[in-house]
Amino acid sequence: MNTVFEQCSLGPLRLKNRILRSATHEGMALANGMPSEGLAGLYERIAEGGAGAIITGYVGVMQNGRTFANMRMFDSDAFIDVYRAITDRLRRHGTPIIAQLAHGGSRSRSALSGQEVISPSAQARNDYGEACREASEAEIEAIIDSFVAAIVRARRAGFDGVQLHAAHGYLLSEFISPHLNRRRDKWGGSMENRLRIVREIIERARREVGPFPILVKLSTHEERRQGITESDAVAIAQLLQKSSCDAIEVSCGYGDFLYTVRMHKVPSEAILRLAPGYRELPALQKHFLKIAMGLRRMPRPLHNYNVEAAERMRREVDIPVIVVGGIRNIKDITDIVARRNIDFVSLSRPFIIEPDIVKKFQSGSQDQSRCIDCGYCLIGVTDGPVRCYYGRLPRP
Repeated sequence: MNTVFEQCSLGPLRLKNRILRSATHEGMALANGMPSEGLAGLYERIAEGGAGAIITGYVGVMQNGRTFANMRMFDSDAFIDVYRAITDRLRRHGTPIIAQLAHGGSRSRSALSGQEVISPSAQARNDYGEACREASEAEIEAIIDSFVAAIVRARRAGFDGVQLHAAHGYLLSEFISPHLNRRRDKWGGSMENRLRIVREIIERARREVGPFPILVKLSTHEERRQGITESDAVAIAQLLQKSSCDAIEVSCGYGDFLYTVRMHKVPSEAILRLAPGYRELPALQKHFLKIAMGLRRMPRPLHNYNVEAAERMRREVDIPVIVVGGIRNIKDITDIVARRNIDFVSLSRPFIIEPDIVKKFQSGSQDQSRCIDCGYCLIGVTDGPVRCYYGRLPRP
C-alpha cells in the first residue's frame, strides 16, 4: 500500500514524498519572456517546504502561443543558461523540477505576439474578442517541432523532466477535445487523430532525449456535453502510455476557469479591480457586471473534483497517475494515495499561501490548508507576480 510520506519514484525520478506542487502561473517574467527576479527564490521556498517535486508554471514554446505579458518563454537557446541558474539552485534541495510546456492556442493574444491567433479549428472569437484561424498542416508541424525543441532545451537547462500542458483549453487540449477540434484531416475526427499531435511530440522527442521524463496534464472531463468524458480520458491515457508518456496529471475543463479551478463564488471584486479589460470599465458598467457575476451558478463539488476520474484511470493504465483539483487536507491526501491507489497528489493554491504546507502536514502541526478558495490569486496573476490575497484586495 502506498503511503504519502515515503520515498518513491516517478519514472526515473526519486521523490521524498507523494505531494507535488502542480503547475501554477507565477507571473514572473520580463517582457521578453525571461524569468524575472524572485522566481528561483519562490521555487526554493517550496522545495524547503517539503514538496516531493515542483512542476513550473507554464512556459511558452512559440511566440504566437503567448497568453499573458508575464508568461515565461522557452522558444530559443538564449533561455537555457537563465533556467540552468534556477535548476542549479534547486539541485541542493533534492527536489526534482519539471518544466511545464505550453502553447496558448485560442487563448493566445495577437496583441502580445504580433501574430494571428491559431487553433485546431476556426473560431469567431476567443476570450479577448479575437478571431482564431485554423492552423495549417505546416503550422502544426512547426508547433510539434517547437515543443520538441523546448524539451531538448529543458534537458540542457537541467530540468528533471517536462510536462506537456494538454488541459484547460490550451492548444494541445483543443486538438484533443471533440468539441473544439472539428477538423476532417489526420489531425481531427477519431480520438487517435485528435491525439496525434501530442503523441507526435512525445515520440519525436524520445529520439532526441531518450528516457528523459515526459509527463502530460490532461483534462479528463469538460464542461460541455460534446467535450472529453472520463471514458474518453481513460482511452487517451492508454494511447499516451503506448507513446512512452511517463505520467498523467488528471485535471478538468477547457474554457471556463471557474469549472477548472473551483471556488465558492465568482471572484467579482478581484476581476473588476485587477483583471485587464475589466478594471478600465466605467463604474456603472462594473456595477451591473458585479450583479450579473453574483447570479452565476458555481460548479460543484468544490473539493476533490478530479479524484474519481483519476481513480478510474489508475485502474486502466500502468504509468503513474497524479491528481489535482481542490485537494486541501492531509486526510483526503492519505485516502487518495493509500485507499484509492492514486500515485501522486498535486496542489496549486495551497502552495501559494503556504510554501511549507507539506512539512506542516508531515509534522502534524497542521492538517488543513489555510486556502479559503477565494480565487483572487487567479486574477491578480494575470498582471503581476502570484500572491495570496486571502479574500482581501489592496486599497485602490
